[in-house]
Amino acid sequence: MEPTIRDVARLAGVSKSTVSRVLNNDPKVSDRAKGAVGDAMRELDYRPNALARGLSTSRTGTIGLIMSDITNPFHAEVARGVEDLAADYESNVILCNTDGRPTKEQAYIDLLLEKRVDGVIFLSAKMDESDVSMLQARQVPFVFAGRTLLDVEADSVVVDSVLGGFQATNHLIGLGHRRIAHISGPARVSASADRYEGYCQALRRAGIFIDPDLVADGDFRHDRGYRAMNQLLDRTTGMTAVFAGSDYMALGALEAIYERGLKAPDDIAVVGFDDISFARLHLVQLTTVAQPKYDIGAIAARMLLERIGDPSADRPPQKVVLPPKLVIRRTCGDYLGPRDFDSETHRGDSQ
Repeated sequence: MEPTIRDVARLAGVSKSTVSRVLNNDPKVSDRAKGAVGDAMRELDYRPNALARGLSTSRTGTIGLIMSDITNPFHAEVARGVEDLAADYESNVILCNTDGRPTKEQAYIDLLLEKRVDGVIFLSAKMDESDVSMLQARQVPFVFAGRTLLDVEADSVVVDSVLGGFQATNHLIGLGHRRIAHISGPARVSASADRYEGYCQALRRAGIFIDPDLVADGDFRHDRGYRAMNQLLDRTTGMTAVFAGSDYMALGALEAIYERGLKAPDDIAVVGFDDISFARLHLVQLTTVAQPKYDIGAIAARMLLERIGDPSADRPPQKVVLPPKLVIRRTCGDYLGPRDFDSETHRGDSQ
């Protein structure tokens, strides 16, 4: 890993802002500080980053991070990646929590424009074309993290949610389940639609009918996962397993299952998506599809800062797709149901 301005500051025994001033030839910096920074740079073989210097001299040094639910641990872990990468470039992050409300999101965009931020990252926000039109008009760069907006061309970093949905559902099929429910996020959100598509691909590959009664909307929220699970239980669909499109919804589903006097995995196996910290707790041990959450944030921040540092660069939007990973824990168990179909592991049809 290449050394950063933070590493130089630590070795030189000065602040990051002092290193930044040395790199930009600030005459107010003492000779002693210049010498210490120079020695540290040579020892670490640190090469000054033109982007970082540009941010220090010609920008406000702030970016906006708009997220829909600050209580969701997935968002917190992605935000950490954004903040750490931004700090390496002497850029600050203004955190905006919208609670999933479009009017609040638009108000935050107005505020960020008023604050003259250098760019914006949309982290799983419920944005649409009108939300980003003002940023485009003002030539403020932005990046999508965690999900994309189909009709807007912009840099983005996401996980292969089709493959992740396939992995989760195929694992349940491999355990013998045929009545597998799905708790989805909002239909218009790319990550939600992709996870549902992966679910459908796995069922089709196994020759299992896709029953609409086994699908419920959970909106990526804990309370909606709880509500959706209760709806599925009320339908008496004969389900033996459920794949929730997020861990937060899966936790809500588990709560509903236990309130009904049922158990996971004895009565209903549960798989989530994200691998948030709560999923790993001993009392939960949720089988899930892991996303590299920190990396999503750090890569999104780097993409944004590159656009900010060289706004004249004529290059098409980039889309980074990261691989998911199935993490098997206790909430699935070893189901002994029917196995009258091919339970071999398959990849999705459209990866």
